[in-house]
Amino acid sequence: MTLRTRRPHAGARIAAVGAYRPSLEVGNDEIGARLGVSPQWIQRRSGITTRRFAGEHESVIAMAVEAGRKALAQCGTDPADLSLVILATTSFTEQVPAAAPRIARRLGASTAGAVDLNAACAGFGYALAQADALVRSGEAHSILIIGSERMSDLVDPCDPDTAFLFADGAGAAVVAASNAPGIGPVVWGAEGDRHQLVTCGPQPPNRAPDASRPALRMAGLELYRWATTHLPDIARQAVEAAGLRLEDIAAFIPHQANARIIDTLASALALRPDTVVARDISEAGNTSAASVPLAMDDLLTRNAVASGDRALLLGFGAGLAYAAQVVTLP
Repeated sequence: MTLRTRRPHAGARIAAVGAYRPSLEVGNDEIGARLGVSPQWIQRRSGITTRRFAGEHESVIAMAVEAGRKALAQCGTDPADLSLVILATTSFTEQVPAAAPRIARRLGASTAGAVDLNAACAGFGYALAQADALVRSGEAHSILIIGSERMSDLVDPCDPDTAFLFADGAGAAVVAASNAPGIGPVVWGAEGDRHQLVTCGPQPPNRAPDASRPALRMAGLELYRWATTHLPDIARQAVEAAGLRLEDIAAFIPHQANARIIDTLASALALRPDTVVARDISEAGNTSAASVPLAMDDLLTRNAVASGDRALLLGFGAGLAYAAQVVTLP
């Protein structure tokens, strides 16, 4: 006898998105005073004017639950019907147990599988690709994917390369079965031989008040050069894999790493003049795995894009991992 397999679905789509932004806003004045630079210098270098830092009770889990709850409510999905919960995060500091099982439990997804995923700032794209494949294969009917980060826990507040960039928040999406594909093929990869460009580990005693606390270190200029020379081709491959042209793209939603990277990528792609480019970086900062869903939610909330529009997503980060795919917006 042959093994029985699930009946595949015709397609998968993003049914809804949800976001959670911490209440504490931290402006460039405060960050600049600590680093000895002007607020204008920070804005010129990053495009950031303000960012959100999580409070004591806004954990990676708590923020993920709130973002997930909003996404589920938006499309009317009962948490009990979820097949899987995937949490993309870099900043959850407990090695065991994972965060996703606790998130699923708090949401009421008591029978769902649950797993954490760490692909850094490309994490949401990696989670989306896996959710899409699982739904289309028939192994799942609906999956909740969440990017949730407390990057402020990993940043050395005295580091002039990272202290003004990173921030906190969570974004979520429900991926559900559909009659037609709503998520294009993923183009992904990693360049592990260049992993040293972004690291997080023990810091020298003279760098911060608490040297035992792990902190991010980043070679910003080298990352900029890699992103702006390597990623435009990845983005084009994702559009081609989806059977589309760049003229068919209504919105470009890259990882909100830095405004200069976003602008350079958009220019290199030669997008239509009316293509909406997400720039949530200005008020949210770099939220790693949360940045793409937060930026998507921002565009939808402001009606800058419409349901049914095609959007090009592009995540990239530590490990020089990257993931790009075209989606139909919910």
